[in-house]
Amino acid sequence: MYIWTRDLHLYLGLFVSPFLLLFAVSVFFLNHARTPVDATSTEKVTIHDLRIPSGIEEMQGMERVDRAAEILAQVGVTGEINFIRYVPKERRLVIPVVKPGVETTIDLNVEARTATVSRRKTTTWETLSYLHRSPGPHNVAIRGNWFWTQVWRWFSDATVYVVLFLSMTGIYLWAVLRSERKVGLILLLAGAISFGGIVYVVIA
Repeated sequence: MYIWTRDLHLYLGLFVSPFLLLFAVSVFFLNHARTPVDATSTEKVTIHDLRIPSGIEEMQGMERVDRAAEILAQVGVTGEINFIRYVPKERRLVIPVVKPGVETTIDLNVEARTATVSRRKTTTWETLSYLHRSPGPHNVAIRGNWFWTQVWRWFSDATVYVVLFLSMTGIYLWAVLRSERKVGLILLLAGAISFGGIVYVVIA
């Protein structure tokens, strides 16, 4: 039992370490960094004579997203559709599309059957930040509409499960090593006191 647990703890820890490193490093950008948007780095192109899916203006949720994906295919854009904003008076659909490295906005004029496609390349830090927050808790009804977002979601969830496993097996491996119990108890107590103190200060 000990050998199996030790080996799983080691090898699963090695497997998940790149994901943990990504989440750990990107949190510094989320907390501290601000990247100014360079308007000159945005590329715009207008595409005409698009095939507009019938009824897209009245649709909601994933049904509208699925029809919007047909527009994306025509304008050569791939990625996760963040949301779709409809402007009824102008018969326009604004479709922000995100993927690591690129942010794209499709401004679709339904009546004219044209779309203005704006692309902006994102920095490495912005890309790490996007991966950290993806797929995220917002717009859950349409989230994961891009295949690679679904794949990333699976790996993100798997990272959480593996970290829980590493925590539990780490406690077990520590508990069976008698020589390390005293030091482990001291560190465990210190961590618990630190955590409790921070929580108390925050909520007090």
